[in-house]
Amino acid sequence: MKDGVNGVALAVFIFFFLAVTVMGFLAARWRKAENDSLDEWGLGGRSFGTWVTWFLLGGDLYTAYTFVAVPAAIYAAGAAGFFAVPYTILVYPLIFTFLPRLWSVSHKHGYVTTSDFVRGRFGSKGLSLAVAVTGILATMPYIALQLVGIQAVLDVMGVGGGEGTNWFVKDLPLLIAFGVLAAYTYSSGLRAPALIAFVKDTLIYIVIAVAIIYIPIKLGGFDDIFAKAGEAFSQTNPATGKPRGALAPAEPGQWTYATLALGSALALFMYPHSITATLSSRSREVIRRNTTILPLYSLMLGLLALLGFMAIAAGVKVTNGQLAIPQLFEDMFPSWFAGVAFAAIGIGALVPAAIMSIAAANLFTRNIYKEFIKPDATPAQETKVSKLVSLLVKVGALVFVLTMDKTVAINFQLLGGIWILQTFPALVGGLFTRWFHRWALLAGWAVGMVYGTVAAYGVASPTQKHFGGSSKEIPGIGEIGYIGLTAFVINVVVTVVLTFVLKAAKAPEGIDETKPSDYTADAGDPGVVVELPPATAGAGH
Repeated sequence: MKDGVNGVALAVFIFFFLAVTVMGFLAARWRKAENDSLDEWGLGGRSFGTWVTWFLLGGDLYTAYTFVAVPAAIYAAGAAGFFAVPYTILVYPLIFTFLPRLWSVSHKHGYVTTSDFVRGRFGSKGLSLAVAVTGILATMPYIALQLVGIQAVLDVMGVGGGEGTNWFVKDLPLLIAFGVLAAYTYSSGLRAPALIAFVKDTLIYIVIAVAIIYIPIKLGGFDDIFAKAGEAFSQTNPATGKPRGALAPAEPGQWTYATLALGSALALFMYPHSITATLSSRSREVIRRNTTILPLYSLMLGLLALLGFMAIAAGVKVTNGQLAIPQLFEDMFPSWFAGVAFAAIGIGALVPAAIMSIAAANLFTRNIYKEFIKPDATPAQETKVSKLVSLLVKVGALVFVLTMDKTVAINFQLLGGIWILQTFPALVGGLFTRWFHRWALLAGWAVGMVYGTVAAYGVASPTQKHFGGSSKEIPGIGEIGYIGLTAFVINVVVTVVLTFVLKAAKAPEGIDETKPSDYTADAGDPGVVVELPPATAGAGH
């Protein structure tokens, strides 16, 4: 790592940061809000077309954490880190089947969150609350990891001083970045990350295109890169007594690889921020088109992952793997282009952090505040509460990053993935059938949450006793697999069995406020209007 501050890189970084800050505040005038409601602030007026939605979803799903952590995983352990590529390939055919249905029913009834839909479909406040709380819990560490991404870039640029520097001076750049993010999110809502996403994704595509050509040329080609990586992975890790990693997963790790990819694919669009970006689009057809063009990001992700091998071949040595790729850019690129790369990572943190905080705030406002605290809240009051909660969510994430070890944030994000997967039966199952009983879904969710949390708590790593990973032996099979997928299977089994029992006992099933035609309705269909319950009338279009 170079000593001192990289002034040129820092100047370029600040230029792009200031540019997107201005865009963030100007976004309030872009597609100006028609009224003061969650539809306008939290969903951008449900007005985004194909390209805006594509950039927004891409900015939402492919984050600074993705940019830093995926190649960092490969840098640390080898090709096992490539699980992120097949899971993004699996996810798009999956969401093609259910996202258009969710958009249609949400547009028809004015649903802002997944919990709104679950409440309307199953007539269960308890199940709706469970989905909302799970979404908020799973999102918090995800926001924290975006700030970890910014911090990694700042560390490599030498900003904030060394370990002995006063904590306030050291963390001041991150505090400034947080303050700016909070301000324009509060002001512009979802329009801010939607507009900034154009800059973010353009920078990322440019940086990856240059890196995948320029760095291999400097390192002697991909043959040399893979040879050096293979040699490095064959060396024994003193902490485990085993080889550091492998260029291809060994047979014992294939179950882990496959279950992690499948479980992650099922979980990705359960996250509130994914749904928020989806519901902001203006038509059902926009969603269908996006599921066919979003795989372009998977191509980018595959190329991005190769940077992990390049960091090994370039001789990058870092104690924190999250710094490997920023340090690679610092070492290999001219200072001005390193600044562009750092800006891509930094802005890649701002966009998803904004969307995530909005999504978490919408869940609290609609499904906790309005449902249980102030049922007669007006649309303007909902918006005000959501704005304030979005600030609190970001403050919580900032405190998390500044006061806890970074590995804790990563482990909590892995736990968040296990948790959010347990909402799949209620959300996706509910989009296709009303057969599941609401109490059975709630019981299945609870069992899955408890099993997943307890199993993850029992996983140790060379550096910590608990929450040291997300894989454990699958009961009854004996192979090591993703805890989240195991918990999901247990969840489904409990849900199905209890549904039979509760139906036989004729337990009350709740009122379904939707009808079959709601799931295929489009914005342009004759007679389609947003139907809102009396308490929320006026909050939609």
